[in-house]
Amino acid sequence: MNRGALIVVVAAGMLAAGLSAGVAADRDVRTARRPAWYNSEPLIVVGNWDSARIFRTRKGGNPLWYEEAYALQHSEETARKLKQLGVTIAVIHFYKGFGLEAEKEQLADARKLAALCHRYGIRVGVYIGSTVGYETLLLEQPRAAEWFVPDYLGRPVVYGNQAFRKRVYFMHPGYVDYMKRVVRLAIEELGADLLHFDNTSLRARAEVFHHPLAKQHFREYLRAKYTPEKLKKRLGISDVTHVEPPYAELASPVIENPLLQEWTDFRCRQLAAFYGEMSRFAHGLKPDILIDNNPHRGISGYNTAWVQGVDYPSLLRHTDVVWDEEGNEPGVNADGAVVSRIRSFKMASTLDNRVFTYTGASAVAMAESMVFNRQTLGMIGGMMSGYEPGEIPDFLRTENPYTWGKYDPEYGETQKRNGYIRFFREQFRYYRDVDSVADVAVLHSYASMAFNQGRPYDGAYLFEQALIENHIPFAVIFDEQLAHLSRYRVLVLADQEALGEEQMDQVRRFVRDGGGLVATGTTSLFTSERRRRRDFALKDLFGVKAPLWLAGPGPKPDRAPALPTVRREHDRGRVVYVPDVIPSIQRPPSEPMTSKYWKASKNAAALIDAVSWAAGSKLSVESSADSRTVLELTTAKGEEALLLHLINYDAAKTPVLTGIDVHLRLPEGRSAERVEVLSPDRPASQSIPHKLLPPTGAERRIQFAVPRLEVYDLVVVHLN
Repeated sequence: MNRGALIVVVAAGMLAAGLSAGVAADRDVRTARRPAWYNSEPLIVVGNWDSARIFRTRKGGNPLWYEEAYALQHSEETARKLKQLGVTIAVIHFYKGFGLEAEKEQLADARKLAALCHRYGIRVGVYIGSTVGYETLLLEQPRAAEWFVPDYLGRPVVYGNQAFRKRVYFMHPGYVDYMKRVVRLAIEELGADLLHFDNTSLRARAEVFHHPLAKQHFREYLRAKYTPEKLKKRLGISDVTHVEPPYAELASPVIENPLLQEWTDFRCRQLAAFYGEMSRFAHGLKPDILIDNNPHRGISGYNTAWVQGVDYPSLLRHTDVVWDEEGNEPGVNADGAVVSRIRSFKMASTLDNRVFTYTGASAVAMAESMVFNRQTLGMIGGMMSGYEPGEIPDFLRTENPYTWGKYDPEYGETQKRNGYIRFFREQFRYYRDVDSVADVAVLHSYASMAFNQGRPYDGAYLFEQALIENHIPFAVIFDEQLAHLSRYRVLVLADQEALGEEQMDQVRRFVRDGGGLVATGTTSLFTSERRRRRDFALKDLFGVKAPLWLAGPGPKPDRAPALPTVRREHDRGRVVYVPDVIPSIQRPPSEPMTSKYWKASKNAAALIDAVSWAAGSKLSVESSADSRTVLELTTAKGEEALLLHLINYDAAKTPVLTGIDVHLRLPEGRSAERVEVLSPDRPASQSIPHKLLPPTGAERRIQFAVPRLEVYDLVVVHLN
């Protein structure tokens, strides 16, 4: 068996054994080897990794001042200004895929720039691309032709319209070895603090796995995962020698073909295995180096498992930072829905990662990252020319001189955004080593979300939207977090239709021990292989039987027939079954659940009422704020305080909100000493009055009013 195949077998065994224990062990290992600054410093990022000459020249479209800007990027003036601005990490150009020999000149420039950044106390991340500039690489590595993915559906597999950048099967042993040379160079010659692997979203797309070695690895994966007898039960055949991956794109939002399900799993596991290999090699050279990659989409409505081969829980086991390029610039859309990256931030937090995303466009974006990210302000700009946003030299005419040379009128908010950077640094004690206070956990089960882009996406995203717009603290969790449900008061299974026996036993234990459950629609109607059950597997909790819906042949309705809403106490817990999450905007099920479909569901109020009842008592926060204002409750270790964050997502249209009433539950045995409001929108903190409300049982709550909210306020409730 070749070395590439061995990695496949390990991945298959990991899948068969379950991920929960492995995830916990990986978390412990990552925590132990991370550098001290990862947990002690604010992460404020700039970067420009597309500036190197070979790529810019080959791509074309460079302005006449390109050489001046490139020289300025590598100057001491740049490093000094970035330090003054408060930047703590710079992600610089390093390896774009043209070959180490072809890129020798720009690697020397990167080495000088890395040394300058380190001299000024700025950590250095280095860019490592996923595509291959084959015209030059083949001159130094002729056998690299074996890595390239063959034409797919009659077309070469390249990067967009940049035909000079081919894509490779990333688990080819020759490619793996070559990338280890790149990693070694980054660590040993540049002293990199972070490795930034770009274009993760392209590595495991469907066409890549039509490489001959990928097909061989897929067959080996199936043989390692199943005995011949189990293969026959799973696929109807026991010999997979001639099994081929599908050439057609997915026409249906539902993946019922078991071979396509296995192929989706395989692609996800191979991608995770590649980053596991890179991570282990890098840490063997420098134990405390950080690893990041860029799956691009985040949790933004796409079936990333099918489209990209990205399963976040398995992929992020090997990383410290994940990039998010989903778009979704924070605000309120024309339908009145809050558009945010909150789900992606919560996903990364659950999986013990931090997020780098673009936050330089607005104060709302910076506030969102401060609140929902983990001590990370995000990438505040492509400012490697050393100038603050808006401080643009005449000869450049743009903040980012390496792209199109356009001036962005949003730079008019420069001083406001710079004020947010200062605020984040000055008040960092309230953002360092924080925990979210989450009353509710919303499950994204792998089999439900990977094998059906229809109802599970409507249910989960619209339920989360209701929680966001109604100020209920929640977490996004995945299958392995079902082992730790005791930290939440309510579990939401929003059309999480494909659940295994172990998962359902964990749900039952949670309810038996006093937890609240809200389930909707088709939850538990299918096995983890998405085979239809006769009835809800969790009917013992729901107290309602499934209809014959979907049982027979012929057309199947998208929405379930009418069933009653059921509320019942079960063991020590409470259960609510809601028959449907009713979209306000009908989405073609083949389209992703993007933000244009996030308008509040028609029965959002009923969903919130169900959560409140299932919780058994009042939730941690209640507020008079409208749906455009989002709240998050956190605690910071070492600070004797509760931290309530408020963001006005509609600040562009409604720049000031006043008199926001808040009721806040206090930790058991604690009382509020004083309440103060801090904000980057105002120069000084403000003490505000509060009062203790009549107790409800053992719970103690306080009431106060936030007098004025512009974009972002931090309310600090000091405890004694």
